[in-house]
Amino acid sequence: MIEYNKLLNDIILLNQGNINIFELFMFIIFALVFSLAIDVIFGELPTRIHPVVIIGSVITFFKNMFIKIKNRLSGLLLVVFTGLVMSLILYVLYAVFSFNMILLFIVFAVLLSSTYSVNMLLKTAVDVKKDLDESIEKARKSVSYLVSRSTDELTENFIVSAVIESMTENITDSYVAPIFYYAIFAVLILKYPFNGQLYFLLLIPMIYRMFNTLDAMVGYQTDELKDIGFLSAKIDDILNYVPSRIAGVYVVISAYLLKLDGKNSYKIMRRDARNCPSPNSGFTMATTAGALNIQLIKKDTYILGDPNKQIDKDDITSAVNLSKMTIILFTLTILLLITLFYVIL
Repeated sequence: MIEYNKLLNDIILLNQGNINIFELFMFIIFALVFSLAIDVIFGELPTRIHPVVIIGSVITFFKNMFIKIKNRLSGLLLVVFTGLVMSLILYVLYAVFSFNMILLFIVFAVLLSSTYSVNMLLKTAVDVKKDLDESIEKARKSVSYLVSRSTDELTENFIVSAVIESMTENITDSYVAPIFYYAIFAVLILKYPFNGQLYFLLLIPMIYRMFNTLDAMVGYQTDELKDIGFLSAKIDDILNYVPSRIAGVYVVISAYLLKLDGKNSYKIMRRDARNCPSPNSGFTMATTAGALNIQLIKKDTYILGDPNKQIDKDDITSAVNLSKMTIILFTLTILLLITLFYVIL
């Protein structure tokens, strides 16, 4: 009974922002580790309950409502109303499960895992390589789900390039960025705890995922979407600006650790990272091209790296290993920095 009462007291303190700092620190660390384990082992949540799918449905609802406004106010309204609904849904979930520390921890970790996608990021590339081993037609179909370009006549070299481009471009928004913002807010609440701190700790990466989803759905320069998608696309670029460059540096470090061409990786990042239309996507793609000594090409859009060797399907495996090492190193750094900040508090 004493232990039970202590647990209830800890829960109350947790939600009031008065929890022991050590307990808060442990929650932050283990929630991140547990969420990563969930993603790596189980992959994505079922579509029906996946937060990103739900966010997408909310975006579609408000997009259809506000797209009739033929100016950029439509984009502002879309962002505001989508954010309000998402925040409300998250708060309801948080309130429902906050009565029990164990349940709150599990739900928190599961929802945090939904803000990134390591398993799918790596598995998709591996699956395309398997398809390529079977037939080029099957690989063309598989890669068509990853890229916006036409894949009907892509040669094997261009299929490999497209797969590596897609995977490495998404290192930033599929993992580094949401965890970067999670870590920043974690440090803030360790220093300045307040009421509802864990709700906001989860809301921050969710907001990032919301903007990333908005950009993916409406952030295009078409006549229909150029107004309603303008704000979302700009905010997404801003949110990815720092994480993309951090991710690029970690790709370079990972290249050295894997005994790839780390020196060339850094060189190509400096030379080619800004060749892409996006201000952020080139930093992980260019570094990978340099590390593997290959050239990544999207026709009429960009060329990254030098053709020091002929690109082939084995480069997919090398790029997957490089991406894995990047994610591992970044995660360890985040855990270390949060721990060091806690120690010096």
